[in-house]
Amino acid sequence: MADKTNPSFVGMTPSGDAAIGRVQLAPEVLEVIIGIATTEVGGVVATQGNFATGVAEKLGKVMYGKGVKTEWTDEGLKIDVYCIIEYGHSIPTVAAEIQQQVRQAIYHMTSLTTHEVNVHISGIQFED
Repeated sequence: MADKTNPSFVGMTPSGDAAIGRVQLAPEVLEVIIGIATTEVGGVVATQGNFATGVAEKLGKVMYGKGVKTEWTDEGLKIDVYCIIEYGHSIPTVAAEIQQQVRQAIYHMTSLTTHEVNVHISGIQFED
C-alpha cells in the first residue's frame, strides 16, 4: 500500500508470480478522483477550497482536488471532504451518498480500500 520511504506517493505491487513493475500514485491523483466523485452527488454545489484555489479558479483553472484531504494512517486511507450543500437537500442523505460515491470511485479506479471518509458540510447555498 503506502511506501514508507517515499510518503508522497502511494505504491502498489502487482499480485501473483509475474511482478512486472510498480505503480505509484501521487496524492493529487486521489484528490482529483475524490473531488470529481463528490461533485457528481446530487445536492452538492461545490467543494470548499482555500484562498489559493479560489484565486486559481478566478484565473480560469479548474481545481478538481480542492476541499479534499487525504492521509495514510496505520488503519488505511483516511479522507476528509469539505463541501457546500444546496438548500432543500437532506444533509445526512447527501453525506452518506458522498461517502459511498468516494469509496466506490477510489476502489474502482485504484483498487485501494478506504478506512474513513469524513464529510464536512462547510456551508449551505440558497437559491439566487
